[in-house]
Amino acid sequence: MIEARGLVKRYGSTAAVNDLSFTIRPGLVTGFLGPNGAGKTTTMRLILGLDYPSAGTVTVNGRPYAQLPRPMRQVGALLDAGAVHGGRTARGHLLCLAQTNGIARRRVDEVLDTVGLAEVASRRAGGFSLGMRQRLGIAAALLGDPRILMFDEPVNGLDPEGIVWIRTLMRSLAAQGRTVLVSSHLMSEMEHTADHLLVIGRGRLIADCSMAEFIARGSGQAVQVRTPQPDALARAAAIAGANVVAGQGLGELEIRGLTEEQVSDLAFAHGIRLHHLAATRVSLEHAFMELTADSVEYRAA
Repeated sequence: MIEARGLVKRYGSTAAVNDLSFTIRPGLVTGFLGPNGAGKTTTMRLILGLDYPSAGTVTVNGRPYAQLPRPMRQVGALLDAGAVHGGRTARGHLLCLAQTNGIARRRVDEVLDTVGLAEVASRRAGGFSLGMRQRLGIAAALLGDPRILMFDEPVNGLDPEGIVWIRTLMRSLAAQGRTVLVSSHLMSEMEHTADHLLVIGRGRLIADCSMAEFIARGSGQAVQVRTPQPDALARAAAIAGANVVAGQGLGELEIRGLTEEQVSDLAFAHGIRLHHLAATRVSLEHAFMELTADSVEYRAA
């Protein structure tokens, strides 16, 4: 478990992280989202002890990261896929990491096989593509078989097969009861991967909730209806507190503020026939753009 309480990080007069409090729980894939410059990478560096907070605390399993014995056995992290000596082979890079944390040599070959690099384990990392370096970084994160894993933009450079693979891997790790925190700008991918969302903007917390709750905070769920009595249903729905907009087709309505079941019950109570009734929801990308609009720091003309 990762816990932050009143976390602040200042660089001069700029607060990169501003009074963040959150808990990253085991058994879930937690998506860490925010616009560019929101403070995501800074927060992850604070968790890993690579930067020190100006105020507040952040702990891993109840301790600051620097106090963890053999930390790779407790936390695995990928923050920068390029952080590898280009002259070392993939196996040599992982062996160096394993020796510093008392990890058996056989584990190196196990993770190389897991990430699909077994056949190129003797090649120098300097000749790897971005996708191959990402896989090597993921192998390093898995090396100590940790209960907590952190990934910053793990799908960068991966092909479609690789994206499906890392999505499946993260979900399987969470299903084992591990804590998984992943930062990404690919909303479509995050929508298929994350169970819970931690969203920040300009260093402040915007949302800490489930995927469904976050999407509902945006334009949320709407109910699409087609009926031969649209005026009657629109009046009944408006009285019930819903927002009703006429659709493009004959007798079509879009109703917001009521669930699918509530619209169905309302129509039944008023003797209104329905020819079509279906709930729709906005995408994660739409909800994210809507809810973080005021937190975008770098905006193109």
